[in-house]
Amino acid sequence: MAFKKEMVVGIWSLVSYEVTDNEGNKTFPMGEDCTGFIMYHPEGYMSAQMMSPGRPAYASGALHTGTKEEMAAAAQGYLAYCGPYEVDEENLIVTHHMSVSMNPTWLGDTQPRYVKLNGDLLEIASPPVIVDGKEQNTKLIWKRA
Repeated sequence: MAFKKEMVVGIWSLVSYEVTDNEGNKTFPMGEDCTGFIMYHPEGYMSAQMMSPGRPAYASGALHTGTKEEMAAAAQGYLAYCGPYEVDEENLIVTHHMSVSMNPTWLGDTQPRYVKLNGDLLEIASPPVIVDGKEQNTKLIWKRA
């Protein structure tokens, strides 16, 4: 069965987020029990949000006002971005265009994601990157919600 854009449309719940280096070492950047959702709308927009569990609430109880330390800890345990997406059905690539991003480094960025579908599981992998002289491969597995 050929891969079609319609196959990724919907809401997906995070199963795992892992990074493996070229020596076989595996890490979980947001913890092994990271949680989140990715949504693909049929009109070509997507949103991804993930968080580490156990992030402490701000002592003030306010929505936007925490100490610098509290806000830094909250941001460190959260990843979010959204914007248009496009699907290359032939090469099994979904490209995310970051119109909004919690991390300003990604704002306006465009990132390809290699996809594999297996039943109700969607595997998304980023192109390998070199960090500290080691190749790193990022893989996220999502389950249809």
